[in-house]
Amino acid sequence: MSTVYSATGRRKTSNAQVRLTAGTGKILINGRPYSEYFAVAAQQSAVLKPLEITKTINTFDIAVNAKGGGVSGQAGATSLGIARALLQVNAENRPALKAEGLLTRDSRMKERKKPGQPGARKRFQFSKR
Repeated sequence: MSTVYSATGRRKTSNAQVRLTAGTGKILINGRPYSEYFAVAAQQSAVLKPLEITKTINTFDIAVNAKGGGVSGQAGATSLGIARALLQVNAENRPALKAEGLLTRDSRMKERKKPGQPGARKRFQFSKR
């Protein structure tokens, strides 16, 4: 039986549960091929980047369950999840992935709206008199 490596990636409000198994290079995201799910080329390349750096592009089948946020956030979360799963496969991949910034969780999120104000940072107009 082949080993299953699983990892979680997050970005903004998106979560991606990634499952890596030995295979031929099929990537399914929520049951759809990644090229169909991520229509923009930049998002597709973000998903493939960890595989390209570790030179494992056609050695694993990847199943991803992505939830929350938008498509771009899900692409970033998927990339982080794949990079973390590849670390479980081979810990020697760490320096290469770290150098490309693929192991860093992008923690930037939308700032919350504060009470008594119109937005997160915006304030009502100040009147001196």
